[in-house]
Amino acid sequence: MPNAFTPHNTNPLSQHPQAWERAGKVKLLVLDVDGVLTNGQVWIGADGKESLKAFDIQDGLGIKLLEQCGIPTAIITGRNSKMVLARCDELGIKQVHMGVENKALALEEVLKTLGLKASDCAVMGDDWPDLAMMKNAGLRIAPAQAHEAVKEFAHYVTTYAGGNSAVREVCDLILKAQSRYEELLSQARQ
Repeated sequence: MPNAFTPHNTNPLSQHPQAWERAGKVKLLVLDVDGVLTNGQVWIGADGKESLKAFDIQDGLGIKLLEQCGIPTAIITGRNSKMVLARCDELGIKQVHMGVENKALALEEVLKTLGLKASDCAVMGDDWPDLAMMKNAGLRIAPAQAHEAVKEFAHYVTTYAGGNSAVREVCDLILKAQSRYEELLSQARQ
């Protein structure tokens, strides 16, 4: 029987208004890669190495819009990938931590470098390795296809799946909660 707070449902703003308040305080967005910035599939070529990753272009613009507003993005992922490095370089993401076994420790390093607290950040992850870094985040986010345990732990579950504009949905939420969205949209219409 569901309880009064079921954070694993999508369309969370209508069901979980605390996500709005939490998004209004975000100073840093921290993202896992596979299953968050991508759909979670890993393409292995004939050489036995990862050969392809697909990134959603709208996610990239959302990250750039946050950066325009002084909200940086950090990447913390368990895998190493030249494709991720190239995408982060393209988007101007400076905090990129790959091949990470202890994501919570990597997050502590990022926060120390930026002079922030865990409560200042939103963390988006899709599976068990992300739970420890999500634990103390001010806003815990899971994409729609995330593992059920992660969705139950999240303050906000996106309507969209990872690699399919889920990150853009989060960026828009943060921008709206911080009263920046309409200003940026107005500039884009000029």
